[in-house]
Amino acid sequence: MMKTVGIIGGLGSETTAEFYLDVIFSCAKKDKTSRPPVIISSVPLPYKIEEDLILNSAGMERYIPFLVAEAERLEKAGADFLVMPCNSLHVFIEEIRRAVHIPVLSIIEETIAFLKREHIHAVGIVSTSATIKNKLYETACAENKIAYATPDEFQQAKMGKFILNLVTGQQKNRDREEFIAIINEFENKNVDCVILACTDLQLLIPQHEKLKIFDTMKILADATVDKILN
Repeated sequence: MMKTVGIIGGLGSETTAEFYLDVIFSCAKKDKTSRPPVIISSVPLPYKIEEDLILNSAGMERYIPFLVAEAERLEKAGADFLVMPCNSLHVFIEEIRRAVHIPVLSIIEETIAFLKREHIHAVGIVSTSATIKNKLYETACAENKIAYATPDEFQQAKMGKFILNLVTGQQKNRDREEFIAIINEFENKNVDCVILACTDLQLLIPQHEKLKIFDTMKILADATVDKILN
């Protein structure tokens, strides 16, 4: 029997939709008996709060009541476990876990497990300023003896602007070019790969001739499919 996943979504509608479709199609490839049970709760988050987080890493505590309320709603609706396709908000995963009685998968934990399976020893991390500020991946990498590198402050400020563009539905060629330029810099930092530690960045469809690029949202989607199919 398939397990029901509850998706805490709406923190960038395009990425939530991409995540949902990935889960649906991946489940269909592995089990053609029925469609997977999925419940999505779109978080009614004011855009100003989201903008403050992306550009200034400010006001993160304002997210907590919104996230907890939607997690509780999904549990009451019958979800067997929860996922949140947003890296930055995983700073509150323990608050969410304490608020419900069902498992909550972590995109950070699943990504670290993936890197270990792939025998990755050094990784480049591109993410929002909030994720960098809270050292979500840096701490996890250090605990698992994986070396890491991140963009400098100027590059991080640039990324904040085009991540905000993506969140508001604007995909610009110039943003993609600047993003590829940032990834190019990792060639000189002795990393084995680069991880997109912001689920919106995959919308820019970055590619690189030498460095492997792994999308953390795809990693979480694959883990979600495995959990659904038990």
